[in-house]
Amino acid sequence: MRTSSSRQFGASLLEVLVAILILSFGMLALSGMLAFAVQMPKLSAYRAAATALAASHIERMRANTAGFALDSYKQTMTFNATLATVAPCTYPTCVPDTIATLDKDQTGQAIRVQLPGQAGMRVTCNGACAGLDGDIWIIWQEPTTFAALEAATSDECPNPADAPTFPAFSTPQPRCLHVRFKL
Repeated sequence: MRTSSSRQFGASLLEVLVAILILSFGMLALSGMLAFAVQMPKLSAYRAAATALAASHIERMRANTAGFALDSYKQTMTFNATLATVAPCTYPTCVPDTIATLDKDQTGQAIRVQLPGQAGMRVTCNGACAGLDGDIWIIWQEPTTFAALEAATSDECPNPADAPTFPAFSTPQPRCLHVRFKL
């Protein structure tokens, strides 16, 4: 009688295929994470630019509190709107109202240059503007390549129904940076 002693050396073809399948699922997950990781620094740069623009506009309002108290800095909504360029004022025509108009124009132009797509801002007063406190929203539309990153409700975009009202945002929703200030 013969006894068969078969020894296996190496891996079978089926084992190799299963190992490749498991490895490919892992690589697929890594590629999705890599795509997300490449997008995030750019999105962070947009948010940092919006923060700097909001701070700059608040400092302009702080330098012209008389113009803010006159409601001259109120801005219903410049997102998805055309901006008219304002001529700079010269002495003696520079009064708080004209300075505020010039500040709004310069901030609006900077927003359009530094943020992607449609961009704009909204400035409101809390109660009467003479109280020197309010809210500013910097709003921008991210490129369509970032469509997988849906705008979250934590963006605190202004409510179109709040006074003064404005047309509702279209799809896709824009990104918003909201800052409360006291001058």
